[in-house]
Amino acid sequence: MMFWRSVVGKLWFTILLLVSVVLLILTVLLLQYFERFHTDHAESELLNHANLIVSLLEDEETDDQAALAISGMISETYSTKALILLDEEEYWYTSDENLDDIPLSVFYEDPQLSQVIQAGETVVTQGNYTFPISGEQISEEVMIAGLPVVFATGEEGSLFLYQSHDVVEEASNQTKNIIYLSAGIAIILTTVFAFFLTTRITAPLRKMRKASLEVAKGNFDTKVPILTNDEIGLLGIAFNRMARALNTNLNALNQEKEQLSRILSSMADGVITLDRDGSVMVTNPPANEFIGAWLYEQGYEAEESGQLPEKLQSLFEQVVTEEREQMGEVDVQGRSWVILMTPLYDQDHVRGAVAVLRDMTEERLHDKLRKDFIANVSHELRTPISMLQGYSEAIVDDIAGSEEEKKELAQIIHDESLRMGRLVNELLDLARMEAGHIQLNIEALEIEEFSNRIVRKFQGVAKEHDVNLIGDIASVGQSVYADQDRVEQILTNLIDNAIRHTPDGGVVTLRLASYHNGVKLEVEDTGAGIPEEDLPFVFERFYKADKARTRGRAGTGLGLAIVKNIVDAHRGKVSAHSRMNEGTTFSVFLPYGEPPEE
Repeated sequence: MMFWRSVVGKLWFTILLLVSVVLLILTVLLLQYFERFHTDHAESELLNHANLIVSLLEDEETDDQAALAISGMISETYSTKALILLDEEEYWYTSDENLDDIPLSVFYEDPQLSQVIQAGETVVTQGNYTFPISGEQISEEVMIAGLPVVFATGEEGSLFLYQSHDVVEEASNQTKNIIYLSAGIAIILTTVFAFFLTTRITAPLRKMRKASLEVAKGNFDTKVPILTNDEIGLLGIAFNRMARALNTNLNALNQEKEQLSRILSSMADGVITLDRDGSVMVTNPPANEFIGAWLYEQGYEAEESGQLPEKLQSLFEQVVTEEREQMGEVDVQGRSWVILMTPLYDQDHVRGAVAVLRDMTEERLHDKLRKDFIANVSHELRTPISMLQGYSEAIVDDIAGSEEEKKELAQIIHDESLRMGRLVNELLDLARMEAGHIQLNIEALEIEEFSNRIVRKFQGVAKEHDVNLIGDIASVGQSVYADQDRVEQILTNLIDNAIRHTPDGGVVTLRLASYHNGVKLEVEDTGAGIPEEDLPFVFERFYKADKARTRGRAGTGLGLAIVKNIVDAHRGKVSAHSRMNEGTTFSVFLPYGEPPEE
């Protein structure tokens, strides 16, 4: 079946069928022609022989016996038999058969043969007659020529020269055999020639097919050999040009793709490409960060459903419906993202959309900090200054009647002055850190022992607040090179905040985990959590938790900002995750670092 589906099979079968039809028609026409030719030729010869015998019989110089003898010789030579009728009882016969067995009534009863006797006409006919054939009377197809005869004596008669139709059939059969043999040889030669021709024609096509498969696999160096200058040769030249053009275009596309990939990966804005069904096709790192934060916020339920944030999904539906760009804004884990979504077209139809996500949190945070910095500093200083002013006036005006009351007022003034000093020192320390003037005393730090010591250090404070402090310390196989005092300052701030914001009976966990390039310290509490809108600001100056969730002394709001600067100085990373009414986790990643130069 595969052969008949191939070009070789189709061409070979088409040529063979065409030649066969032509030969069949030609054979039929030749057979008909030669059949008529042999019949006409036999009739012509029979008539000529009959005329020859008649001329002999009518010749005055030839006697009857000699004429009959010559007629017999002519009849034997050409396989014919002559019958000369004088009347219904007298006749002459050229053969040795028994003359009494000749059915003379045939000649008088047959309409055509009787015309020779009665009207003296010349007749050539054939039919199924009974005549002595080879010594026996056999009824078969016989060809008869009848001519009137006028003997030299003036006596009239009729000559009937006949022969069996087998003579004509034999000649026809020989002709048929020659025609059949010629047709068979022609069919065989046509088959061989057609197969050879189609093979020669399709050989370059097979090479092109093989080359096209190689090109489909990506091997664009494949070339088709050009062996002829005909249409197939031109097709091979066009194929080679096409392969070179495909190779050039594919290289250009790969370069464009790599360039686009580099651009996307280096963009500060997030990029998400969606198909017609809203499925994510392409993302870059900022977009992955956005999706990861949203998945965390949703409790990883959205990862199972494969959906996008509702705002993003709504914008996509508007883009597909209205076929124009849309803009929106969504808040995820306290960060504000502005989304610009533009439709992607496949000719006249929308085939998807591309969304550009810009994190506007920092810009808005900076605007807010610029507006709030003076107010925050004024607020932090106004309270202790007011208290200093009020209590000092009370002492000056002798409102405090006793020495104990004066000492108490003086102690309050002293505490507020210390508070103002801490605030100013922390502001100066933070300013130096942000200016890059922080000094680090890098040394080898056994982080496991250090973490356990910090847990023991805060056990007393945790018990006072009825909080269970737990240490989940993993084994670390190497030392961390860092400033021990600064790392202790980090954990002190984080654990102190966690204890102060965890209700009675809550749990605070210090967790240490090891990674191939550093260690991660996590302080996790089971407190009320941080509101989503406050998460972006937790590491900024003067951030404070809600006073309703603060127990004991109030902080200055600079601790987490100092923590972030210390971690940045160690080339680490700090982050915060929180869910309302579930708790907050602060994560600090510190690289192993390198030992200090001696």
